[in-house]
Amino acid sequence: MKPNELTIRSLILGALITTVFTAANVYLGLKVGLTFASSIPAAVISMAILSGFKDSSILENNIVQTVASAAGTLSAIIFVLPGLVIVGWWTGFPFWQSFFICLSGGVLGVVFTIPLRRALVTTSDLPYPEGVAAAEVLKVGSGTRGETKDDTGEAKEGLRAVILGSVASAGLAIVSATRVIGAGLGGVISLGGGASTGYDIAWSLALLGAGHLVGLSVGLAMLVGQVISWVIAVPILTHMQPAAAGVSLADHTIGIWRTQVRFLGAGTIAVAAVYTLVRLAKPVMGGLVSTLVASRAAITADDTDRDISPPWIYALTAACLIITAWLAYTFAKSTVLAPSAMKLTLIAVPFVLIIGFVIAGVCGYMAGLIGASNSPISGVGILSIVICASVIILAVAPTVDTRQALVAFALFVTAIVFACATISNDNLQDLKTGQLVGASPMRQQIALIVGVAAGASVIPFVLNLLAKAYGFAGAPNIGVIAANPLPAPQATLISALAQGVIGGHLEWKMLGIGAAVGVGLVILDAVLGVMKKIRIPPLAVGIGIYLPMSATFAVIVGAVIAHWYDRRSASMPNPDRAQRLGTLVASGLIVGESIWGVINAGLIVGFSKDAPIALVPESFAPAPWLGVIGFVGAIVWLYGWMLRRSAAVPSSSSDRG
Repeated sequence: MKPNELTIRSLILGALITTVFTAANVYLGLKVGLTFASSIPAAVISMAILSGFKDSSILENNIVQTVASAAGTLSAIIFVLPGLVIVGWWTGFPFWQSFFICLSGGVLGVVFTIPLRRALVTTSDLPYPEGVAAAEVLKVGSGTRGETKDDTGEAKEGLRAVILGSVASAGLAIVSATRVIGAGLGGVISLGGGASTGYDIAWSLALLGAGHLVGLSVGLAMLVGQVISWVIAVPILTHMQPAAAGVSLADHTIGIWRTQVRFLGAGTIAVAAVYTLVRLAKPVMGGLVSTLVASRAAITADDTDRDISPPWIYALTAACLIITAWLAYTFAKSTVLAPSAMKLTLIAVPFVLIIGFVIAGVCGYMAGLIGASNSPISGVGILSIVICASVIILAVAPTVDTRQALVAFALFVTAIVFACATISNDNLQDLKTGQLVGASPMRQQIALIVGVAAGASVIPFVLNLLAKAYGFAGAPNIGVIAANPLPAPQATLISALAQGVIGGHLEWKMLGIGAAVGVGLVILDAVLGVMKKIRIPPLAVGIGIYLPMSATFAVIVGAVIAHWYDRRSASMPNPDRAQRLGTLVASGLIVGESIWGVINAGLIVGFSKDAPIALVPESFAPAPWLGVIGFVGAIVWLYGWMLRRSAAVPSSSSDRG
C-alpha cells in the first residue's frame, strides 16, 4: 500500500506552520535584512505532530515542510514591497494588490522551474546543501520510507529544542518590553577634534539565532562592516564635518551615519551582489544549457519523476500573466501615468515573463550550488530594479509630475519578478529533498503552490501591522506609534536605486566610495580563498556597514558562539545530532522573539502606546545590567542544555534510515 503523501491534513498543517514562520521571517527580514530557512524546523514540527497518526509517513511530512518552506521563502518579498511605503507612494499595503503580487510571482516561480527539475535536480551533481539536510532530518525522524513510529525520539526532542529556543527568546523580549530589563546599551563617544562615534548594542536572542545559522564567515564579515562604519567612516566624516551650532553630538553622529555612511554600505552591497552573480554566471549558464538538452527527454510515467502536466503549466502561466497585466494596468491607470497605462502594461508583462524565467533558472541553480539561504537574492533585486527602471524611462520620459509615479511603478513590477525569484530559489531545493525521500514531484509542486497562496495571504496583514506600529527607516511614517523604525535595508536600498535611475538624485560620492570598498573586499575575499583561509563575503560586509549596530551585534556574537559550539560538539558521541539541535534551537530563537515582535506590534497599535506593557519608567537604573544578565544567562542555559543532550545520546540512535 502506497504511503500517504498529499493529504488535506498535511496541507492544513503546512499552512498553519506557514503563518508562524512567515510572520517571523517578515519581522526578521525588515529588522536585520536576513531571513531563515524554515524547512528543517517545519519538518521537525510536522514529524512530532503527525507521529500521533498511525498512517502518517515520511512523504506526508515532506509535503508539510514543502508548504511551509515555500511560504517562508516568499516572505523575502519584503526586500522590495516596503519600498512603495518608503518612497511615500503607499501608506500601507492594500491587501488584494499585495496578495496578487505575491501569488502571481510566486506561482510563476514554481512553474518556471518545473522544466528545469530533471536537469538541475534529477541528473545534476549540484550539492543542494539545505535540501539534503532537510531530507536527512526527515529520514532520521521517520526511519525508512513509510515508517510512522519515531523510535529514536528525535522528532519530539527536535520539537522540544524549537520550543525551548522560542520560549527563551520570547521570554527575554517580553520582559524587555516591560522595561524591567534593558533591551540594549547605546551611546555616543567624543574622540576629540570634532570626531565622534557611537555604539548601540541590542540583547536580541533572535539575532543571536540568526548568527548561529549564518555561520562564522558571515558573522566576521559583518564585524568588518561595523568596523568600517563606526571605527573608520563615522569618526573621519564627523571630524571633517563638525556639528552645527545647536545640534547635539548624538544627533550629529547618527545623522552622519544615516545620510552618508549608509550609502557607502549601499555601494558596497551593490558591487558585492553583482560580483556574486557574475562569479556564478559560468556554472549557471552551463546548468541552463544542460536543462535545454534534458527538456527533450520523454515524460515518464514513474510517479517519482512526474511533473505537473504541460497544459497545466501553460494555464497557470497564462493566468499569472493576466493577473500581472491587470495589476500593472490598474496601478498605472490610478496615477498621473494613466495616459501611458497601456504602454507600461505592454512593457511589464514581457518583462515579468522573460526576466522572470531567466531569474528562475539562475536562482534555482544558485540554490543548488550554495543553498537557498546563501543565494545572493538581494543582488537579483538590485539588478531587476535597475533594468526595470531603465526600460521604463526609455518608454516614458520622466517629468517632475511623473517621476515619483514611475519610481513606484518600477518597484511594483519588480516586486512581482522578485516573488518569482524567491520561490524559484526555494523550489528546486524542496524538490531535491523530495527526490531523496522518494516523493512525487507533481504532488510537491501542488504543495508549493498551496504554500505560495498561504504565504501571500499572511504577508499583507503582517506588513500592515508592522508598518503601523514601527514604520520603516526613510519612510514618511506618518502616524507611526513606536519611536524606532525597522531598518528594512534591502527595500531602502532598492528604493534609492529606483529613485536614482529615474530621478537622478543619489549620494553618488558615497556610493562611489562604497563601490571602491566593495572592489577591495572582492579582491580580499578572492585572496583568502586562494590561501584557503576563512572567507569574508563582501555582501555580508556591505550589510554590516549598512545596518545599525543594534541589528548586527548579536548576529556576530551568535556566529562566534556557533563556531565554538560546533567545535565542541565535534567530540560528542553524535556530532551530527548535536549540530541539528543547534540549528533547531537557533530557529526557535528567531521564531519566538519575532512572533513576539508581531504580537507587540498589535499591542502598540491597539493601545496607541509605544510601550504598552511597561511596568517601570524608561530611566529604571538597573535595567541595562539586568539586560546583560538575562542575555548571557539565556545563552549559557540553552547551549548547556544542547551540550548535555548531545553527550547523553548514544551514536547508534541516529544511524537509522
